[in-house]
Amino acid sequence: MQHKKSTGPSPNQHRMIEEALALHQSGQLDAAEIHYKKLLQYLPSNTMLLSNLGAIALQKGHLADALKIITRSLQCNPKQAYALNNLGSTLKDLKRLDEALDSYERAIALEPGFADAYSNRGNVLLELKRLDDALDSYERAIALNPYYANAYCNQGVALKELKRPHEALDSFERAIALKPDYAEAYYNRGSVLQELKRLDEALASYEQSIALKTDDAEVYYNRGITLQKLKRIEQALASYEQAIRHKADYAEAYCNRGLALQKLNRLDEALDSYDHAIALNPDSAEAYYNRGIALQKLKRVEEALVSFERAITLKPDYAAAYTNRGNALQKLNRLDEALASHEQAIMLKPNSAGAYSNRGSVLQELKRLDEALACYEQAIVLKPNSARAYWNKSLLKIINGEYIEGWQLYEWRWKAVFRTSLRSFTQPLWLGHESLSSKTMVIYPEQGLGDYIQCIRYAALVEQLGATVILEVPLALLTLISTLKGQFTLVESGQALPEFDYHCPVMSLPLAFKTTLENIPAQFPYLSADKNKKQQWHDRLGQKLSPRIGLVWSGSSVHKNDHNRSLLLKQLAGLLTLPLEFHALQKEVRAIDVDTLIDFPNIHQHQNDLLDFSDTAALIEAMDIIISVDTSVAHLAGAMGKKVLVLLPYSPDYRWLLKRTDSPWYPTATLFRQPAIDDWESVVESIRIYLEQFIENDGILDR
Repeated sequence: MQHKKSTGPSPNQHRMIEEALALHQSGQLDAAEIHYKKLLQYLPSNTMLLSNLGAIALQKGHLADALKIITRSLQCNPKQAYALNNLGSTLKDLKRLDEALDSYERAIALEPGFADAYSNRGNVLLELKRLDDALDSYERAIALNPYYANAYCNQGVALKELKRPHEALDSFERAIALKPDYAEAYYNRGSVLQELKRLDEALASYEQSIALKTDDAEVYYNRGITLQKLKRIEQALASYEQAIRHKADYAEAYCNRGLALQKLNRLDEALDSYDHAIALNPDSAEAYYNRGIALQKLKRVEEALVSFERAITLKPDYAAAYTNRGNALQKLNRLDEALASHEQAIMLKPNSAGAYSNRGSVLQELKRLDEALACYEQAIVLKPNSARAYWNKSLLKIINGEYIEGWQLYEWRWKAVFRTSLRSFTQPLWLGHESLSSKTMVIYPEQGLGDYIQCIRYAALVEQLGATVILEVPLALLTLISTLKGQFTLVESGQALPEFDYHCPVMSLPLAFKTTLENIPAQFPYLSADKNKKQQWHDRLGQKLSPRIGLVWSGSSVHKNDHNRSLLLKQLAGLLTLPLEFHALQKEVRAIDVDTLIDFPNIHQHQNDLLDFSDTAALIEAMDIIISVDTSVAHLAGAMGKKVLVLLPYSPDYRWLLKRTDSPWYPTATLFRQPAIDDWESVVESIRIYLEQFIENDGILDR
């Protein structure tokens, strides 16, 4: 905005003009506006008064008034460079960019040394994405006025858009040097530093901008992004909330607020934040995508799928949405559709290692192992440190019986899915190389209770190498593991450990002992029930009138593969009419199964009596057969040498291998596999036939 004096008024009017200009220059716009309007009653064609009155309307955001007044001034005198400059700014704010550009060009033609007009012309060219022309215009402004902080700042914006971040940073630094209280320059400087991954400096720059201008929502928003990248999630959340406080309709801030809440595992709040973002901007593909991720984490997979599909509708080239849509479809066992979705992601983003790894995971569930392996290999080619691809490859190798390579690759789990379980001991990790003679080693849990039960058998082999063995044990297993044969020191998880020389996570023991299908430790039983508890259950159950069958039809609802491994109790109805005495061995009974339990009173329930796994072991000991889906109870029954019938999905967990009906890990286990995806009916029918033969044989097991 420029002010220009006029000549010709009376001395009294001249005094009033001076007062109006002083008020205008001091920022008292309302008072200056009153003076200008009063003067124009006497001097209606005074272009200086008209131009300045139009400038005030522009400053106050009254664009229609500004356009009308400035146009009137130019009608009186078309050769006013300053009026043309203000007209250009008005037209720019009205988004009439081509007209604004023309107005600045006319101002420059009238006054070639008009630095402001060049800078403003650059702003319009920047909006028109004519970045090189905009940069040229800023450079002309700076050449005319080397102390022009605004022009340096805008030059930096153009350079940033042109992907010349180091030069942009230099421009912002020059702007700040010329104008140390320039909040916008600090903000832009922060955005470039963020792009250059100099996050601490970016944060400091945003903080300086906020100190100078406390109500700029954009700065709070970008500060939040930087804090999130610095893993300072609570502070990022607070910054997004500040952005929303200053701009209530800030859809992007609500979306990123959701991301921060999601990182903090406050999923319901995250979902609410995404819903706010969508209400403000129904066309936000990113908000729908992030909403889908939150819903997936909340196990609301069907709803997540709808969100991903909405994101794809809004943004058809959204590769990540296709990938997560595929993941949702995979969880719903819609594997062919999942495969197609991952293939679409690959088509859109051919260099995505994650998309190939996910495609391989679906192919593995379809038992198309060669194709799955090829996908993992391609993912590794694209991203040589792709932990997820190596992890998936390890599971494929193990389930295929290729144990030597499989267990080696299994160590990638620490970088893929179990990063939070990795312990930071100062003592070295033992993977079978160093001598353990006269050494002390800690074996500790890392994943589920079933994994611990499966691989704690190796503790005896560690002891045979001359080591003193400390077993860190989850509380639920502590009494049970005390039955393990050997001289072990047991420490409850979370308690202080004695001094030791080496450590090994329990699931690394198969690697440490170079396990193959032929040399799996098979000293059975290696776990047993407490004698006193066995007697207590014997007394509690009373005389056995028919064979006793232990039942586990569902596992923990929070298990990542629960959708694939658990059944509804009513799906076992074909077994429950047999003349057998059934006992529920599981702690968790879901609400959906309560009515079925009422319908089958021959299922005895013991949830309140199973305080830990030593109680479960004693109850298992009282059973003739255990029927279980893939849960820790199946492992416990196998470790105790009890006959266990394991119900497996079409694509089972890696430890159960493929095709075979037996398990080299548990000789007393018989595996009943789905012949097709989701076909539990065939599995239950096969078990029914098995039980009928068992009854016909007077309860004598065919081992």
